[in-house]
Amino acid sequence: TPHSPLPTAWLELIGARHRNLRNVHLRIPLGTLTVVTGVSGSGKSSLIQETLAKAVARKLHRLNETPGPFDELRGLERIDKLILVDQQPIGNTPKSNPGTFTGVFDEIRELFAQLPESKVRGWRAGRFSFNRAGGRCEPCEGNGQKLIEMHFLPDVWIECDQCRGKRYNAETLSAKYRGQSIADVLDMPIGKALELFENIPRIRGPLATLCAVGLDYLTLGQSAPTLSGGEAQRVKLAAELARPQTGKTLYILDEPTTGLHFDDIDKLLKVLNSLVEKGNTVVVIEHNLDVIKTADWLIDLGPEAGDGGGWIVAEGTPEEVVRGQGSGVSQSHTAVALAPILASGTRGASESTSMRMLFGRRRPGT
Repeated sequence: TPHSPLPTAWLELIGARHRNLRNVHLRIPLGTLTVVTGVSGSGKSSLIQETLAKAVARKLHRLNETPGPFDELRGLERIDKLILVDQQPIGNTPKSNPGTFTGVFDEIRELFAQLPESKVRGWRAGRFSFNRAGGRCEPCEGNGQKLIEMHFLPDVWIECDQCRGKRYNAETLSAKYRGQSIADVLDMPIGKALELFENIPRIRGPLATLCAVGLDYLTLGQSAPTLSGGEAQRVKLAAELARPQTGKTLYILDEPTTGLHFDDIDKLLKVLNSLVEKGNTVVVIEHNLDVIKTADWLIDLGPEAGDGGGWIVAEGTPEEVVRGQGSGVSQSHTAVALAPILASGTRGASESTSMRMLFGRRRPGT
């Protein structure tokens, strides 16, 4: 597909010197999907996460962040919010899950409170919370699991022998929506939950967003500690997508395609491009060539890792980088890997190919 015309507005970070970065001048065209590439240890995280993201967060949100050393940050007047979608867990206990993190579970509880059997008993939404006494299983305090403290080993969670993982007491589970109790809904794959609540717009919206980022297979109540880093990242992205858009947000994602099948990569790309179409700027650190080839703008760091890296070796559209016409120095591994894919014009073998597979880890870096 043709790349969108490049804007005249840029976000610029001048003189970045964190770790192995060599006085880098970073230029990101606003309103585009920009992909940052390079071998592991070339300086991608040092530049984007530890310098750019922290500098923007400190300026926009007045957070107490200390970015890596740099000289100047320009173009921030066109950005009003930073969303850093990382792979950190969304919670550390079974009470954190995709439903609670995105806020859709609040709407589901409100719906259950409106059921005839709930109204007869005088139940409100709090009755269906596993964080409050009353409706939850008290022996496990609504976790569905009990924490066993180990003296010389990590603590472990085991299924509650009272509720058998249901989180609620038997009376609460008697209230059902279309034959499903509140516990059944939490144990349901998100894709199936979307079908169940298809006629309830305020619930359907967030569930559809979770499905759009390829998480339809997760259960709505899946315990946060059991989610992979990539899954946690996409739950965070879905939560942000469900919020009102300003069209001036900077999104930064770190390898969001890790572990994804190529069909799910396509879903994720559609979501990221939808953000760009609304005027937002999306910056992705990525090794996957299917993502790299669809970028509006590429920034390739390297040429190698550690002391052999820290420069922007190429930047421009994917076609410009491959032709060697983008600005930067030579020795772009991304250009070498991308050339046959752009030449073929098809997905071909690129479906499962990444920069890591082609070039591996160069040597321990930053």
